[in-house]
Amino acid sequence: MKFDIVKHRKWYFIISAIIAVVGIVIMSTMGLNLGTDFEAGSRVQFTVGHAFNTQDVQNDFSKQFPDLKVTQAQGIGNDGIVLRMDTKFTPDQEAAVKAYLDKTYTNSAPQISSVDPIVARELAQKAIYAILYASIGIILYMAVRFEYRFAISGVISVLQVVLVVVSLFALFRLEIDINFIAAVLTIVGYSIHDTIVIFDRIRDNLKHTKIKTTEDLEQMVNESIWATMARSLNTVLTVVLSAGALFLFGGSPIQHFALALLIGLVTGAYSSIFIASQLWVAWKSRELKKPKKASAQSQS
Repeated sequence: MKFDIVKHRKWYFIISAIIAVVGIVIMSTMGLNLGTDFEAGSRVQFTVGHAFNTQDVQNDFSKQFPDLKVTQAQGIGNDGIVLRMDTKFTPDQEAAVKAYLDKTYTNSAPQISSVDPIVARELAQKAIYAILYASIGIILYMAVRFEYRFAISGVISVLQVVLVVVSLFALFRLEIDINFIAAVLTIVGYSIHDTIVIFDRIRDNLKHTKIKTTEDLEQMVNESIWATMARSLNTVLTVVLSAGALFLFGGSPIQHFALALLIGLVTGAYSSIFIASQLWVAWKSRELKKPKKASAQSQS
């Protein structure tokens, strides 16, 4: 006997509400660790080459460059480190930093990026617009292909996925940069794809099923979810394995991108199955109850 997913939708809503509240609290209290793509300044990533103390490396760098105030130092893996400064490097400063790192650390392979305030502000605005336009596009597409209830339910479930990813990055102080935005947009695409697969099966079953009561609706949606379960999980599992390989073997430049994908894909699979379709059921079941109330009132 297959588990009745739809029957327990109130618990999924409660869990999602708790996650949303916790995520908002985390972001409002801890803030986001924005990278130099969105905040003016410079970022220096290099390999120390051996086990090290982050504070010692930061102190040595500050002694060598007293004019460059290090605002954040974060270790990467076993022998890498990232130093953040709130000022943009001049060409001379960038050359001096590279020379110092090459001289001090063997195979340091420094990666230096600098962004001025105007560019950082424009990148932040474009990132927000990209996510906003993607959401609007999803709503319009699903409203045309299905109906507005499907569209709104799907977007709400996707927004929950984005909230989980962003709040976890805020909690663990992981850097949010352009790669993170690319990961979020990828997550949105995969998550809404899984949701559309389920919604498409629900729509087909609606054509061949007489829905008179909420119980009929719940049974039909539950059968639709289980009919697409294997396809949804296999699709997500394939991408999770790829993202996992990127995270383990891709190196530090794309580890955060891969980590965001892993979190988002797993959360997206949960949201597609347990949130999106359940929101539609809750909305549709209220519509089924309205005619009964109206007829009861007319008879009285």
